[in-house]
Amino acid sequence: MKSTSLFLFATGQQEEKDMTIEDSFKIGTVLKTKGLKGELQMYVAFEDLDMIDFNAIFVDMAGKLVPYFVESVKYQSHNNTANLFLEDIDTIEKASRLVKKDVYLPNKLKPKKKKGDFTLADLLGFTAVDENEGELGEITHIQELPQQFIATVHYKNCEVLFPLNEEIIKSIDVVKGIVLVDLPEGLLDIYLE
Repeated sequence: MKSTSLFLFATGQQEEKDMTIEDSFKIGTVLKTKGLKGELQMYVAFEDLDMIDFNAIFVDMAGKLVPYFVESVKYQSHNNTANLFLEDIDTIEKASRLVKKDVYLPNKLKPKKKKGDFTLADLLGFTAVDENEGELGEITHIQELPQQFIATVHYKNCEVLFPLNEEIIKSIDVVKGIVLVDLPEGLLDIYLE
């Protein structure tokens, strides 16, 4: 089946177009192969993924989303992973090409947020203010890595990255769009030197 046809099948759309990152949301990253028959272990970065009914995924291959039909998925909730079998991925060699690649689903499958649900990814566009340095700037990018989120701000003409976690975030003002942080001592100096 052509990738466009799979996209149409997975998203229920009638017109032909390629799936893009904007059309989708990230559900995880392939960590490694498992066994010799093409099984993959994926880090699950999307909460309640087991509640979404899907039969195809899209894998980011050098910026292009490539579709794959899912034969089976087994969730391991104790360590936020899932074991995947994909159609036509039946050898360790084929599976190896997907290791360390991000995995997406169409936006159409994303569950609607309930009022009051707020995640660290929702801090995109907020103004970061450090307790010691003052205003750092707008959070322009949030990268979701296994185990943590990383925020990017432009401060004093430098791109500064810092983790978003309970130790660093002191308060969040959703109405004003401000997140108060206490960055580790010396972190800004690394970027400004």
